[in-house]
Amino acid sequence: MADIAISRTRTAAEGQKAVAVWLLVVCGAVFAMVVLGGVTRLTNSGLSIVDWRPITGVLPPLGDAGWREAFARYREFPEYQKINQGMTLAEFKSIFWFEFAHRLVGRLLGFLFFVPFVWFLVTRRVNRELAPKLIAMFVLGGLQGLLGWFMVKSGLVDRPEVSHLRLTAHLGLAVLIYGYMFWVALGLLSPAPGALRPREEKLGLLARGLVPWIFFVILTGGLVAGLDAGLAYNTFPLMDGRLAPGGFLSQTPWPTNFLDNTATVQFNHRWLAIITALLIAGLWLWARRAGLRGRPVLGVHLLLGAVGVQVVLGISTLVLVVPVPLAAAHQAGALLLFTAALFAAHALRRARAPQARDLNP
Repeated sequence: MADIAISRTRTAAEGQKAVAVWLLVVCGAVFAMVVLGGVTRLTNSGLSIVDWRPITGVLPPLGDAGWREAFARYREFPEYQKINQGMTLAEFKSIFWFEFAHRLVGRLLGFLFFVPFVWFLVTRRVNRELAPKLIAMFVLGGLQGLLGWFMVKSGLVDRPEVSHLRLTAHLGLAVLIYGYMFWVALGLLSPAPGALRPREEKLGLLARGLVPWIFFVILTGGLVAGLDAGLAYNTFPLMDGRLAPGGFLSQTPWPTNFLDNTATVQFNHRWLAIITALLIAGLWLWARRAGLRGRPVLGVHLLLGAVGVQVVLGISTLVLVVPVPLAAAHQAGALLLFTAALFAAHALRRARAPQARDLNP
């Protein structure tokens, strides 16, 4: 009987590991989806497909007649009429493929999630505690697709640009889905929390607090992207020769400045990013003094490295006036920083009190 119990435990552990690996693969696909979405935005390709066909839209236009029909549809909408009038079919194809690739990856992502999920259910590798979490992920993924189309529709009416608020919501939901999957995967790989010393408990609290903070900073970056605020005030650390530029908080009512004012939105994002770097540097110094070992110290090292790279990418993107490769790398860096924060928070949640010989003298 004992051997049977041990065998069942091993089988369950192997099943959990398989689910975790699958979730990490899906996380990688979501990561690629977010970066590709950023490139689509940066290349002004997001309004090239003017309808939403979840099933038939999996195929691009077939043949010359199909391309001409798609181009004719595009010419009926504001982006062509107000910005791209006179665009050739070849130029249309160059922006079409970015948006098509973004939507295609989204469809493949749904397939990549749903099929293994059903298989894990059938083979009983998903328990009652895990199943609702996976179902929630799938539902959120569907809502993300709807939100993406809701965002695109905002640019097909009068103004040939998507709502920066809807863009930010679309980005935010993608990051939330990614973070939720990554956290669940970490829990499956390292399910048993360990004992924490009082100092480590405080470190863990700070690390967990950094997760929603970094998410908030990412949202402010979404506002910067949606308003093209990175194309203004391309100096650092001053903006137009001053700490706070002219026009800062100039809109009325004043709360709208934080969502709609280019100067305010960029000011907020750059200084929130600097505060983030200082908080992480403080966490790293505190962790060194606490004598952490293993995954916790790896987590804070990764966090410090990620924020350093992200600050360099952010400043470079700004002063070079948003070149597409750098801006895409900056968006990828934001997600890597969020990943590092999740890993550090989870690692500190599991940090075990080191033995006396492991402590720094």
